[in-house]
Amino acid sequence: MHCRLFSFPFAFSFDQAASQRIKILAFFSSLLVAKLRIASSRRPPLDFCIDMEFEGRYKKVQSQGGRFDCLLFDLDDTLYPLSSGMAAECCKNIGEYMLEKLGIEESKIPDLCSVLYQKYGTTMAGLRAIGYNFNYDDYHSFVHGRLPYETLKPDPVLRQLLLSLPIRKAIFTNADRDHAARVLKRLGLEDCFEGVICFETLNQPSSSSGEETSSNIFDIVGYLSKPDPAVDQPKTPMLCKPSVEAMEQALRIANIDPQRTVFFDDSARNIQSAKAIGLHTVLVGTSQRVKGADHALESIHNVREALPELWEEAEKSSNIRPSNNVTMETSVTA
Repeated sequence: MHCRLFSFPFAFSFDQAASQRIKILAFFSSLLVAKLRIASSRRPPLDFCIDMEFEGRYKKVQSQGGRFDCLLFDLDDTLYPLSSGMAAECCKNIGEYMLEKLGIEESKIPDLCSVLYQKYGTTMAGLRAIGYNFNYDDYHSFVHGRLPYETLKPDPVLRQLLLSLPIRKAIFTNADRDHAARVLKRLGLEDCFEGVICFETLNQPSSSSGEETSSNIFDIVGYLSKPDPAVDQPKTPMLCKPSVEAMEQALRIANIDPQRTVFFDDSARNIQSAKAIGLHTVLVGTSQRVKGADHALESIHNVREALPELWEEAEKSSNIRPSNNVTMETSVTA
């Protein structure tokens, strides 16, 4: 905070000892502030704790009656493009895990992966639904731990966009916390979000040792090819998008009002679930709107063009100044 120095038209003298004490207190106060800022910058962006300076700016803008007070972002293929190749590598790792760790026949893996993803939101959730038991940390370590994170580069354009808005910003991903932390660090965005809602936020730790697999595996592919009305499709014990239950739980944990929140995701299914619970929705990765999407962006960099009111509200605050040096892409559907 900057303090303006005023001069007075009369003499005013300080006791030298008192002046020295003030200088000493000012020094230690500045040192404490510096340490707190360093600690804040080092903490993992994984817990819902609000930086006090951020909170002050957020409340000031909120008090002006803006339409939205929170931005909720998916992580993978939303904050960085699908063209990074990370999704393809992740799919490959999932297939290898199913082959090496769960003993699933290689010829069955492509169809099974597709069905589980479509029916349960993630292949992992689907594997648990049909009877496979495995350690969640082992799964994440195998699937995400071997990803080529070095392909992700810092994104100063997105960073500037995020920092130019003094409202709440959070991540909601189906991935584990370690993966989220690594991605945000590679993108240079680790200090841009209030917190991260991840796999561990919504799910209890696995009790499996990592060697267990059920002998009674439900044939989901066969069941879907010839549905039996007398047989119920098994449910997953996991909570993840696009489950409405998972999304509602995430909002409760983060104390987010869906009516005042903009949700960004690359998945049309997630967008539709988000719309169903009252979120304002933005589909990322295409300019073609789908059912449930209020906006569609080719790139997350287009967000200012799609939602200019966010910046108009922010620029009313004395703590925010508009930035004119950020180059935007132009493909926006709203």
